[in-house]
Amino acid sequence: MAEKKAGPAKAAKAPAKGASALQQKLGKLGLHSRNDLLLHFPLRYEDETAVVPVNEAPWDEPVQVEVRVTDVSIQFRPRRQLVARCEDDSGELWLRFLNFYGSQVKQLETARDEGRKLRVFGEIRGGFFGSEMVHPRYKSVEEGSALPQSLTPVYPTTAGLAQSALRKLIGKALAESDLADTLDEAQLQALDLEPFAASARLLHAPPPGVDEFALQNHRHPAWRRIKFDELLAQQLSLRRAYLARREKGAPRLDAPGALARQLLAQLSFQLTGAQQRVWQEIARDLAEAHPMQRLLQGDVGSGKTIVAALAACQAIECGWQAAFMAPTEILAEQHYKKLSAWLEPLGITVAWLSGSLKSAKKKAAQQEAAAGAQLVVGTHALIQADVDFLRLGLAIVDEQHRFGVAQRLELRKKGKAGIPHQLMMSATPIPRTLAMSYYADLDVSVIDELPPGRTPIRTKLVSDARRDEVVGAVRHAVESGRQAYWVCPLIEESEKLDLQAAIDTHAILAEELEGLSVGLVHGRLKPDEKAATMAAFAAGEIQVLVATTVIEVGVDVPNASLMVIEHAERFGLAQLHQLRGRVGRGAHESACVLLYATPLSQTGRARLKIIYENTDGFEIARQDLQLRGPGEFVGARQSGVPLLRYADLEMDADLVELARDLAERLLRDDPPRAERHLRRWLGSREELLKA
Repeated sequence: MAEKKAGPAKAAKAPAKGASALQQKLGKLGLHSRNDLLLHFPLRYEDETAVVPVNEAPWDEPVQVEVRVTDVSIQFRPRRQLVARCEDDSGELWLRFLNFYGSQVKQLETARDEGRKLRVFGEIRGGFFGSEMVHPRYKSVEEGSALPQSLTPVYPTTAGLAQSALRKLIGKALAESDLADTLDEAQLQALDLEPFAASARLLHAPPPGVDEFALQNHRHPAWRRIKFDELLAQQLSLRRAYLARREKGAPRLDAPGALARQLLAQLSFQLTGAQQRVWQEIARDLAEAHPMQRLLQGDVGSGKTIVAALAACQAIECGWQAAFMAPTEILAEQHYKKLSAWLEPLGITVAWLSGSLKSAKKKAAQQEAAAGAQLVVGTHALIQADVDFLRLGLAIVDEQHRFGVAQRLELRKKGKAGIPHQLMMSATPIPRTLAMSYYADLDVSVIDELPPGRTPIRTKLVSDARRDEVVGAVRHAVESGRQAYWVCPLIEESEKLDLQAAIDTHAILAEELEGLSVGLVHGRLKPDEKAATMAAFAAGEIQVLVATTVIEVGVDVPNASLMVIEHAERFGLAQLHQLRGRVGRGAHESACVLLYATPLSQTGRARLKIIYENTDGFEIARQDLQLRGPGEFVGARQSGVPLLRYADLEMDADLVELARDLAERLLRDDPPRAERHLRRWLGSREELLKA
């Protein structure tokens, strides 16, 4: 059912070339259609339904007064400003304007000369002459003019688009739009939801007596309906993408499992119950004739790589290739070495491809991939235009949130003989509500059990005033036969400054830890230098490794039992948890020292408290979501996912579940109703998720 388009806002992604100035401003807000205006709900409300006497008005709170103007002047000290002295029967109020037009002077003088009243809205504060409002909103009114009958909405806007103009456009959209409900009466009752039309009207123009607290805090039943509808649109879009992908063909990788059994037989450890469970889930997916799109989550050290290796074995046994892509060279190379050690004894060819390889080696690796090398491990180099695979059946992406949607899609496009299955892995746990909403188009497997023998890591919070004690603890650990990491601070996302901090820290520690071998690794080192340093640390030749966050994931040195993170307050919680996971990999008692600078901000204190009190990555992620919201968790994936403007994943977790269940039923039993709902909320902007 096509939606009728509003006059000033045509349905388009961006304003057309010849669009009016108003259309361009609306376009900046994503308002391209009448429905977009209808669903552009207020940020907050102002109460202009009552007038308060000047002497009874509270200070520093938005308030409306009605006054007469007794004097108007332009003053020049301390700076040029327009000042109007006003009064009502209870007292005097000064209005002050630091930026003003000649027309404003004239308006105020006319009000004074004609004895007209001003209705003024703003916050009263103490000023040089007494009670004053600075830059209030005002209008001239007749004696006894009626007050508004609803709260005044304040909308998200952009420069040059006044609230008054936006209110007028939204009011018109509200009057002219089709507000027919996309849910039937039985669904509304079952879900305890208000009708859509009543909810939209109430939020745009709240009547007198409405519960203002519930309205401002998004807890009113009208807000509940809007938030549910938004979540339902997101679920419908994602599930529809999921179903569309299941209609596409992919190679059936239903191997007998001989290679996987050989791999398991030669391992020096047993799979945990959780690893066995997720491996079975992946094996079942690979045997289907549609592309697997599975996210494998597991905390730091839970053993995701061996599960990926088993998946690769299944593809290889069926005569297909597997590709394994990781975001950094250190991590990719570590995977290459581990996978080679496991798979080459089984007669599997494993190729290595990274951007830093010399031209001849790179060309040789590309030729291996094109000729059918069974497993190709590498960095972003795998998705370059000159890389081809003979029969790519499985694409594995590690630390998937570090890649954009487009990059993951490029790897899948390498499957010339059909769409390959895709396994994405993440050691950054995704909270359940986030997984249910933003990842509803994926199947999710979770390894929720650590292998036996992992020693608990003690976390210590230490002020940088006690840095000398920490240096002493590092020396003591090394003298006891252990090794240590010292991670340098993150400096305002500047790689150049991060590098300098690492170089300076290395120089200082080399002096303070005289007699010990102190190494340095950072992102700007040449790959062979980086590899040599990491190999020396793994072999115990380097006792203390000073590093930037290049060691965040994948580095596995069981003898390292101490991690020091300098300026820990500058790191995100996921990063701190990842870094902490680099120790505790052997049988020795391990510790992670979070060095912080004082004074700590409130947010910094809250973050460090979470990491100090929790070792479970999922609980850390849940609390992190409360602190930061979903944006950073979702990351580059956002480019394909309808983002949430009104629903709050923590506060509205119950709605996420209800929306997910209803989306499944609508797509199965009532596709036209699902289509109407999607058209209202996403219009022409719905994108099928491809990666």
